[in-house]
Amino acid sequence: MISTKEYIDGLTHLKHGELGLLRTHAGQGLDESVDGFDLFTGIWWPLRQKNERSPKRTVAWLIAKLYASCPLSQSEDKELAYQLGLCQPEEDIDKKRFSQRFDRLLMLPLDKIEPAMRWALNTISSNDKKIIKEIDWVRLTDDLSLWERQFTRLAWAEQFIEATKS
Repeated sequence: MISTKEYIDGLTHLKHGELGLLRTHAGQGLDESVDGFDLFTGIWWPLRQKNERSPKRTVAWLIAKLYASCPLSQSEDKELAYQLGLCQPEEDIDKKRFSQRFDRLLMLPLDKIEPAMRWALNTISSNDKKIIKEIDWVRLTDDLSLWERQFTRLAWAEQFIEATKS
C-alpha cells in the first residue's frame, strides 16, 4: 500500500532523539506518554487523514516502537519470517529451540506480540551469518494488519521453512 510505504518512509526519517523516545515506550500503550503520542501522531495522523487505508493505529504504533528498537533498513521482498529462517542455528538442539520460539511467535495475538517481534528483529540484526540485515517494513506492517487471519501466519510459516532449507 502506498500509505503504508509513506508511513515507513516517515519512520526512516526520524532523528536519533526521536527514535530514542520511541524506544523508551517499548511495551507501553500509546496513551501512556504525551511525548510518545505527539511524535507518533505527527507521523501517522496526516497519512490517516489522507487515506483511511493507512495502517491501523495499533499496528502503526507497534511498528514505530519496533523500528525504533531495531532500525533495520527497508528492503522490498525481505520478509521477516524468511530473514529469520536464514538465522537458524546449525546445531540440532539449537535448531529445535529456535523453531519452537518462532512457532510461539506465530501463536501470539497482536496485542502480545511485541517482545517476540523484538527478539526476531534483534536476531536478524545481530546474526553472524552472511545475510542481508534488512527487512521489508512495509510488508511487515501490512502482515501485522492482517495478523488475526490464519493465512498471514501460514504464509510466515512457509517463508520460515523455505529459508531453513536454503
